[in-house]
Amino acid sequence: MKKKIKNKLFYVVIFLLVALWFTPIFNIILTSLKSPQDYYSGQGLFELPEKIHWKNFIDAILVGNLFQYMKNGLMISFLKVPIGILVEALAAFAITRLPIKFKTGIFIYFIVGMMLPGQIALVPINIMYNTFDLHDTYFGLFYAYVAFGTGFGILVLRGFFNTIPRELDDAARIDGCNRWMLFTKIILPIAKPALATLFIIDFLGTWNEYLLSSVIIYDSKMKTVPTGLMNYVGEHTTDYGMMAAGVLITIIPVLLVFLLFQRYLVEGMSGAVK
Repeated sequence: MKKKIKNKLFYVVIFLLVALWFTPIFNIILTSLKSPQDYYSGQGLFELPEKIHWKNFIDAILVGNLFQYMKNGLMISFLKVPIGILVEALAAFAITRLPIKFKTGIFIYFIVGMMLPGQIALVPINIMYNTFDLHDTYFGLFYAYVAFGTGFGILVLRGFFNTIPRELDDAARIDGCNRWMLFTKIILPIAKPALATLFIIDFLGTWNEYLLSSVIIYDSKMKTVPTGLMNYVGEHTTDYGMMAAGVLITIIPVLLVFLLFQRYLVEGMSGAVK
């Protein structure tokens, strides 16, 4: 009897958590279907409008220049994420597989970078970027993203690489593999789950990043999605319907990436924490 009550309570808690998680999403969907008059007329947040206002989606694309922001975001994401993962994989391979000194110290050095809040780096970044004229450049944004994402990637890949048996290294050397061949032909293929996990997390983080993008990029034509959506906020009023429609449209690339790599996600994270 007690077991049945516990099971029911468990499912009730799960249902409440799912409802809590879906509440803001449902609110965004309803807001995207309302006109400004509906939104400011006192209608409830979860009340459907009398007339669906599909024009919000058209305005988000044409008036809000959403596709330009999405193009910029995709260009940065598909450039930064693969190169960043390559840098992180090389570092993790050196820490776990090569006979170098101070492996633990090097690893801790990268992990400490994860513990520092990004806000403390804004002033040094501004000074350096002003010196080298890197504001309003995609290279400046790319450089900052790779630097800030390295620690987490090394943490995940180091954990996964440590689960790969060392006997494979010896067998590869006997077959004539050098270190580069060991890395590219043995370690990376085995580490596909961890690499796919990193791709999803890194793509999501890069796509949604706001702070660095708002500090480095000023030109409206070069803005990514999060900073571009802030242009929808007016000085005296905000078209929340158009903004909500823009948010829903920008979810599509992230959803596609997740569906493409999601089967590797759990396996990759479970290997990373071993």
